[in-house]
This record gives sequence, structure tokens and C-alpha cells, in this order.
Amino acid sequence: MSFQVATFLMISCFYFAYFYKQFRLRKKGIRTNRLAKGSKPNRTAIIESFLLAATYVTAVIQYASVFWPAYMLPLPSSLPVRIAGLILNGFGVTCFIAAVFVMRDSWRAGIDEEQKTAIVTKGIYKYSRNPAFLGFDLLYIGTFLAVPNVIMLAAAIIAICLLHLQILEEEKFLPSFFGDDYKRYKQNTPRYLLFF
Repeated sequence: MSFQVATFLMISCFYFAYFYKQFRLRKKGIRTNRLAKGSKPNRTAIIESFLLAATYVTAVIQYASVFWPAYMLPLPSSLPVRIAGLILNGFGVTCFIAAVFVMRDSWRAGIDEEQKTAIVTKGIYKYSRNPAFLGFDLLYIGTFLAVPNVIMLAAAIIAICLLHLQILEEEKFLPSFFGDDYKRYKQNTPRYLLFF
């Protein structure tokens, strides 16, 4: 199986999980995409607006990297690096699906002060405070390594930086929403994974 086909299947599985979860929760009356919506501080609204645009643009670039690699300024690579990319893609898909599954009805994209959610600290959230964001990061890095090109590299760097800024914004908001429960959780669980 070619790296393009394997990458296509993994990113399609990832985005199917993302949109399927949104669709299922919307049928319950839950608005999941809260990026750049509602009343928020200016800095948060700006970061969320850029993040929303970056995630959609990066998804398009991922598919373009698969279907039209010659137009994406391809970079030389080796077989082990491409295999590592597919492995990272697999971990990214797994992290993301595990995150949205464990979050159940509390899953949101963006800060949302209007809809009450529960703090989730079980499952994959025992090991990472942000496994869904970690899933995005691994998918972006994995796609770049599996089908390496300059445009995917630039998109991945920008999207990963914006995801990190979003995490920092959420970390400012969550203590006021969940109180001491979140503060204890933050002390005991890494932001990403292991020591990070």
C-alpha cells in the first residue's frame, strides 16, 4: 500500500470521527464548535478565529499532499521516516478518537461559557489534559513525514502553534469553570503526554 493511500485513509478516519461526533451531539442539541463564537476576550477570539481557519486549511493541504504531491513542493525522504509518519498518524487518530469517546457529551472545540460540561479526568485524560489536541498535532506531523512537502510543513507548524495558544487560553479559563477540581487535575496530569 502506498504512503499516499495509507495517509489518505488515516486522515479520512480522523476527520470522519471529528465530524461524526459533531453531528451526533448536534442531534442532541449540543453545539460543539465554539471556536470564535460567543462573548470572549479579544485575544481568545483572535486565536480561535485563526485556529479555526488553520484547521480547515491544513485539512485541505493534507488531502492535497496525498492527491497532488508534485504541486506541494515535495521534499526528499527515506523509507524509515515515511513509516514513522504513518505510525504517528495512527497514534494521532487513536488519541483523537479515544478523547472524543471519553468526553461523550462534554466534548467542545473552543471555550464555551454558555453550555455546562463536566470535567473529564478518566480514560486517556488520565495521561493527557489535551489528547484531542495531541491527536491533531500527531496527525499533522505524521502527514508531513509520510508525504513530506514544504507546504504541509508550514501548515503543520502554524496549526500546532495555534493549537498550543488555544490550550494556554483554555488553561486560563478552566479554573473559573471547574474550580479546584481542575487545579488538582492540572497539577497531576501533563498538558500533552508524559512530561510535556
